[in-house]
Amino acid sequence: MRIHRVHTWQDLEPGLKVSIRDRAAHYLVRVLRITSGQTIVLFNGDGHDYVAEVIRPGKSELVLEVTSRLPAARESNLHIVVVQAISRGERMDQTLQKCTELGAHAFQPLFSERVEVRLRPEKLEKRMQHWQAVVVSACEQSGRAVVPEVRAPLDFGEWLFQADPAFRLALAPGAEQSLVSLALPASIELAVGPEGGFSEIEMDLMASHAVRPVSLGPRILRTETAAPAAVAILQALGGDFV
Repeated sequence: MRIHRVHTWQDLEPGLKVSIRDRAAHYLVRVLRITSGQTIVLFNGDGHDYVAEVIRPGKSELVLEVTSRLPAARESNLHIVVVQAISRGERMDQTLQKCTELGAHAFQPLFSERVEVRLRPEKLEKRMQHWQAVVVSACEQSGRAVVPEVRAPLDFGEWLFQADPAFRLALAPGAEQSLVSLALPASIELAVGPEGGFSEIEMDLMASHAVRPVSLGPRILRTETAAPAAVAILQALGGDFV
């Protein structure tokens, strides 16, 4: 029988009783038909899985008791921060979901010249909550017990000029250097353009600030395809893909 994984931001430890409420409780009880005595796995991002027994299932609240804590060694030794120029709707969601499943460490949304999405302050917080929920859901599915952070969006210049010691790459169709030819350090920032890619001015600025342009091959990929493809290649080259 499949054991379901559920994320919570609550503190967890063996012997503790916790409550799962609202949509998560409804899904577990009404859709998955979880009943008293069954076990599920909880995680809160601290790197462990917590086995919990259902004590009292309810329509809007599920009460569980944590019975044990298990290590969850599923994080890659390669720390990849995906610097993704913000794309429209489901495209951004797909990037976050797939890169989380593939082991990305964090996400830095980016407003670049050709980004068509403009978020007012009142909508930005909602969108960030949505993006973080997409990442959490991908962790539930993929077995990750550390939740990648979705950082507050930055303008292109803010990101480029910030003091960051990471090894920086930018996907660029037609670049002379291939991604697979690189010797990789332990920490990488991977910049991916929006629909239409980075502008020539942005590419020149990145080149002058030690951001290496790299190619994924002879074909031009959609923005929602490019980042997951690159993360998978990086994991195969220097991460935990075997």
